[in-house]
Amino acid sequence: MKFYNKQHKYYCGIDLHARKKYICIMNQAGKILFHKNVETNPEVLFRVIFPYLDDIVIGVECMFAWYWIADVCEEHQIPFVLGHALYMKAIHGGKTKNDKIDSKKIAALLRGGNFPLAYAYPKKLRSTRDLLRRRMYLVHKRAELLAHIINTNTQYNLPLFEKRIKHKSNRAGVPDRFTDPSVKKTIEIDLSLIDVYDELIRDVELYLEKHAKAHDANTFYRLRSVPGIGKTLALVIIYEINDIHRFNRVQNFASYARLIRPQKESNGKFAGKGNKKIGNHHLKWAISEAVVLMKRTSEDAKKYLARLERKHSKGKALGIFSHKLGRAIYFMLKNNQAFDMNKFIQS
Repeated sequence: MKFYNKQHKYYCGIDLHARKKYICIMNQAGKILFHKNVETNPEVLFRVIFPYLDDIVIGVECMFAWYWIADVCEEHQIPFVLGHALYMKAIHGGKTKNDKIDSKKIAALLRGGNFPLAYAYPKKLRSTRDLLRRRMYLVHKRAELLAHIINTNTQYNLPLFEKRIKHKSNRAGVPDRFTDPSVKKTIEIDLSLIDVYDELIRDVELYLEKHAKAHDANTFYRLRSVPGIGKTLALVIIYEINDIHRFNRVQNFASYARLIRPQKESNGKFAGKGNKKIGNHHLKWAISEAVVLMKRTSEDAKKYLARLERKHSKGKALGIFSHKLGRAIYFMLKNNQAFDMNKFIQS
């Protein structure tokens, strides 16, 4: 956990919502200079903080609407920090909670050097990362439609599909399996939607691949040197990490990618497990998917994973392998090196 501990003359805590925001500004002595609920508007924000522009920092708890405040601060060269929502227990753990109290607590955390930091993603790449995440949403919706067709086929006790219907060439004649007109119409609707999703996903992937190559072609192709990492997984890893140098140690990266199992200890005794869901679940998914695909495409990886399974359980072996691959990706990106299977297995 990282904290913002730089000193300023003024500290501005904002409890942000879609239409309103509660602003609290206090000085180094802890005296409140401004504490009001105002409209969510860049002009209003700049008018409020203008008297304190000589040395002020603005802190906001991480929620979906923080982009515009970060952009305003970047435009006017004002220090901006984003608070990690799960770590801000001083706000969420209070007996009484409202916007006025929350904004004061945010300002107080900034002033005391106890403001837990989240990563404020750079503006120039933010929209592309969000588009990549939107692609995942489209893929999930497409998968739901495919699952519905398969479940309906099972529901009416029809023979299993001989080929995978996720491929368009294998979907011919699927509605004709069903004799009931309403069921047949339902399947036709599902197939029509799947065709639309196929086109949208293909268009998004071409767009993202083009932008990734323009942004950092070397990293894109370097990641694809890993057996099992294709275009989509390389894109996810690039845009979810952005800058590998923001992680001082490989342990920090492994924790961010949810590749470790956090444990709590007190007085030398086991005291339970930590929150393993803190981190980037998109990056966790990409690395876990790469492990499965590497096992399928590489004989060396398959043999190495089999050795791990003989020594540990199957689930623990996959966890060890995922952690090892995550560490390999970290050093690949940090040292600008391609993937080396022999080095990966022997290390």
